[in-house]
Amino acid sequence: MIRSCLVLVALLLAVAVLGCGGAVKEEVIEIKAASDPLSLPKSVLQNYAGGQPLGSEATSFPKMVEDVREADPAKADILEKGLKELEQAAPAARAGIAKTLLEKL
Repeated sequence: MIRSCLVLVALLLAVAVLGCGGAVKEEVIEIKAASDPLSLPKSVLQNYAGGQPLGSEATSFPKMVEDVREADPAKADILEKGLKELEQAAPAARAGIAKTLLEKL
């Protein structure tokens, strides 16, 4: 009886050890950068339209405009003018300005 229990325990341990020894499959995941230069400004404007106050991201406005200007100069002019309005506007008016700017872009 004890012998059969020991054999059974040994078999269970062998199955457990062999079952856990599978190889790990490594996989390379490619992350593509956003090709639309308007994606970042639209995301920021969406946050402002939702009521988020201006933060440190306002220092990156010139870079955003520069990136958009390379792809679409007309939209860059609209964006630049709108961002300046946002910076100068009262906090209560920023959400409306951001919504209007999003519609223009």
